[in-house]
Amino acid sequence: MVNPKRRAVTVAVAGTAAGAVGLALLALPAGAGEAPELPPVSAENLVESVLRADAPALSGTVELDNRLGLPTVPGMPALEADSTRVFYDGSGRSRLAIQRDTSEYTVVHGKDVLWTYDSAENTVTRTPLTHDRAAPPADSELADPATLTNRLLNEVRQSSTVAVDGTATVADRAAYELVLTPKPDERTLLREVRVAVDSETRLPLRVSAFTNGTTEPALRLGFTDISFGAQPAELFSFTPPQGAEVEQEQANGPRGPRQHGEVAPEVVGSGWDTVLLTRMPAEIDTGHEAEAGGDLRGMLEQVGQRVRGPYGSGYLIETTVATALITDDGRVAVGAVPEQVLTQALGRR
Repeated sequence: MVNPKRRAVTVAVAGTAAGAVGLALLALPAGAGEAPELPPVSAENLVESVLRADAPALSGTVELDNRLGLPTVPGMPALEADSTRVFYDGSGRSRLAIQRDTSEYTVVHGKDVLWTYDSAENTVTRTPLTHDRAAPPADSELADPATLTNRLLNEVRQSSTVAVDGTATVADRAAYELVLTPKPDERTLLREVRVAVDSETRLPLRVSAFTNGTTEPALRLGFTDISFGAQPAELFSFTPPQGAEVEQEQANGPRGPRQHGEVAPEVVGSGWDTVLLTRMPAEIDTGHEAEAGGDLRGMLEQVGQRVRGPYGSGYLIETTVATALITDDGRVAVGAVPEQVLTQALGRR
């Protein structure tokens, strides 16, 4: 496996971004060089142009540098990735392939159907798409700097000071550096979030978050390469592999439990106080840690602090940029916020 702090993740361009602020997102300065000369632009105009822009057809790779110091949370494939590729047709269809060790987690967002495929378990989920079910799963959203940025801007624009701070080169593209700083009353561990915005397409190319007292980002997510242009139509269709177990989801039903007890993450709060809630897979809750990928509870005893609260009891893990609270009954709250914010969020689940 490659350096665990640097894992390639790809952009899933479609959908909304769960937990953009609460978990912190960052951009790798891939392809960085001398700051390009670009026409001046105001922060307000740059933000508005990002929110109005439609992503063009593209393919690309994004790299994640995770310095949160938190253990991997089961049930979030995008954050467990080694490498990922993305393809987008410019009109809403996309393909995301997340490499995890020797397996691949694939999300294909077609015209009428959303497919997800876990090659490790040889399981497929097929979901017919209607107007209210057009977004991809939240785990793929966490691998998407473009939609994460849009969600970020919508969530924190009113609770932030926004400025343009020079230019940068990302994946051989000239970009503006947009900086968002939380206002004093925001409950967050972050100092600022920086977004590199492509000067031509206004597509966010990388997102970087910093905490107080540091010069290096704690977590960063951004393109290492990107190519614009029409993509082959066959990329946006999917045929289940022979022998795969296929689960059918209701078109208009809520997103329920995932394969093997996983639950789709939920976002609680707004602005910089956002918290991501999820739940451990069922096999970990019932004590089959070895089957689920390791002695998780033993690990928590080593890196976490035993705590109690309105949620019951569990383990608290704190770093300079993020906090995680994992309860004994399998609930997980993660955010770039103090412990008390997580405790309040757990009251929702």
